[in-house]
Formats: sequence, C-alpha cells, structure tokens
Amino acid sequence: MSELEVPGAHLYYEIRGDGPLLVMIPGAGGSADPFQAVAAQLAARYAVLTYDRRGFSRSQLDGPQDYERRLETDADDVRRLIEHVSNEPAAVFGVSSGAIVGLEVLTSHASVVRVLVPYEAPLVKLLRDGQTWVDFFNAIYDQYRQAGIGPAMNTFRQRAFAAIDREAMARAAVSHYAEANAAYWFEHELRQYPALRLDFGSLRPYADRILPAGGRESRGFPAYDATAELARKLGRELAELPGGHLGCVSHPREFAAALVQALTRGER
Repeated sequence: MSELEVPGAHLYYEIRGDGPLLVMIPGAGGSADPFQAVAAQLAARYAVLTYDRRGFSRSQLDGPQDYERRLETDADDVRRLIEHVSNEPAAVFGVSSGAIVGLEVLTSHASVVRVLVPYEAPLVKLLRDGQTWVDFFNAIYDQYRQAGIGPAMNTFRQRAFAAIDREAMARAAVSHYAEANAAYWFEHELRQYPALRLDFGSLRPYADRILPAGGRESRGFPAYDATAELARKLGRELAELPGGHLGCVSHPREFAAALVQALTRGER
C-alpha cells in the first residue's frame, strides 16, 4: 500500500506479484477494491498495480482541479504511476470509464504502454443510437440531482447492464467511500466520459497495441456494443471474457485466465 504525490492529488496504489507490470484502471466507482480478487489471480504472472483514481476513495484531492481536462489528467496520473514503479512500458487494462482513460493514456503517453485492453468502454457516440444514450445519461444526472444517488443509480443499472451485472452490483459490499464516490462520478464523469468523440486519427497508429474486450453476457448492452464498434473501426478482433461488465468481480479466476490468454496472444 503506497501513495504517489501528483499535481492536485495523492494517488493510493497497491502492487501484487512479480513479473511484467500490469496496470488496472478502475471504472465508475474509481476504487481499486473491485479488482482485489482478479488481481490476486493475475499476480501469479504479473506485477499487478491497482489504484484509486483521483477524487475516489483513498486518492484524495489536495489542490486545484481542471475539470475541463479531467480525462487528460486521469491519463497523466497513469503515466506517472507507471514511470514511478517501472523503467519499462506496461500492459494496461481499463474497465468501463477506466477503458476510456486507457485509450487516452495510449494516445497521449504511448511510450509507457506496451499493450492496452479497453474492456467495455462506454463510448456510446460510436453507436447508431448514441445520442439516445447520451440523453439517457443526462436524464440520470437530473434524477440524481432531484431524487438522490439511490434512485438514479437504480435507473442506471436497470437500463445499462445485464442481469448478471445487476446481481453483482446488488451483492457488492458498500464501502466507507461509496456515497462520496458515487457523487463524484455523477458530477464529473457520468455525462462527460461516455459523450467523448474519439479521435481515430490519433488512435489508429497504435491499433496494433489495442486488444478490445467485452463480457460474453454483455452483448446488446451499450458498453459492450460500443467496444465491439471500436474493434471494428480499428480492424481488431474483440476478445470475449467470462461474465458481463463486472466479469472480473463475478468470475475472477476465469476472467484472469482469459485475460492472460488474450494478453499472451496480443503480445506475440
């Protein structure tokens, strides 16, 4: 358990195992905790770095924040973590919003990324009905402001995720930081990150380092479908891993094994 001081924040991170560096970027909750079980499995093969993104859980803010450039700041935090712990580029796995951060790391700081697995990046602008989803996220934000976190989160989960993920979310332990994390996500990420319009001109030169992935049970839901479209546009095959959007939580052993296989194939 360690901290890295970065401009405007202290980043909490943990490293398990030994071997090539694998950085895992969390999604909407911003916390490293959902990665605990899968990281324990992956530690047999990698030095697995998990961390709380700035503003979430133990990575507390301690200076001014430029929320107009929050994605760039998230990506720079990953760069700083990699350079802090290693002299070599890392494999990077990002789930949900973390996958969007991972894509920004690759385009802005390519020298620190050996291979990137964007897992179910909710880049809904890639979908034919993308504006409908952008409108939905805006409506969820309005519900949050009017009715609170609970009702808004329930609406979000019911519409955007498969049953297996809704069940996993219902079983998830509530942390000391859960309410603050949710509020930070509603304010600074729910509307902003999914509405991103990717610059494929900047991304395509690195296509051979990108291994798009989704959960087998997520087909037909926006994050999976958007990542499948990302794979198509980059001319890459979509790897399917066990479970749904939260496969690393619901199937940690099987998910880790499939992720190792995907990384091994992708790095040949």
